[in-house]
Amino acid sequence: MQKVKIPVTLDPGRAATRKLEYDGVIRLEELSRFEQVVLDSSGEIAVHVHCKHDEQGLTVLSGSIKTTVTLTCQRCNEEFRLDLDQHFAYTPVGIGAESGDLPDYYDVVELDENGEVNLRKLVEDELILAIPIVPMHDEASCRYSEEAKSFGEIEAEDEKPNPFEILKQLKKDS
Repeated sequence: MQKVKIPVTLDPGRAATRKLEYDGVIRLEELSRFEQVVLDSSGEIAVHVHCKHDEQGLTVLSGSIKTTVTLTCQRCNEEFRLDLDQHFAYTPVGIGAESGDLPDYYDVVELDENGEVNLRKLVEDELILAIPIVPMHDEASCRYSEEAKSFGEIEAEDEKPNPFEILKQLKKDS
C-alpha cells in the first residue's frame, strides 16, 4: 500500500462507509504534547488507520502506531531509545452521548462539533499512554549501581524534648 498523508480530521461515518485505509506518517514535531514527554522531537510516526463498520453496525477506527523515541532512564538518568508499537480500536460517539452499551473491546472517541475525529490528537493520546509511567533501561544495559548514594555526612540531630513530658508529670501529680 502506498504511503499517504494522514489527515488531521476524519469523518468516521463516511470513511467507514467507503472502507478507507490510511497508511502514512506523522512528524513528531506536529504533536506538541507528546513532544514535551520525549527528549528528541525529530522523527516520524508510522500510522495505519482502517475505517469500517463491524458486525453490529458500529463505526470502527482501528489501526496501529509505530515509532522510536528517546527518553530519560529514571534509574540512571541516561538517555535510551524505546520502540513504541501500539494497536488501537475506537468507536466514535457524539458529544455527551452515553457509551455504556458499547462492547468493551472498543475504546470510545468523542466526535467534535462537526462530527469528525481529530486523528492527530488520537495518535498523540495513544503514544502518551504507551510510554511507561517510569521509563527505564532494561537492567542488563542500565548503568545504575546498587551502591548506597549519599552526598556529605549525615549528622544526628540533638535530642528534642518530648512535648508530652509535661502531661506525664501532671498525671503523676494527680
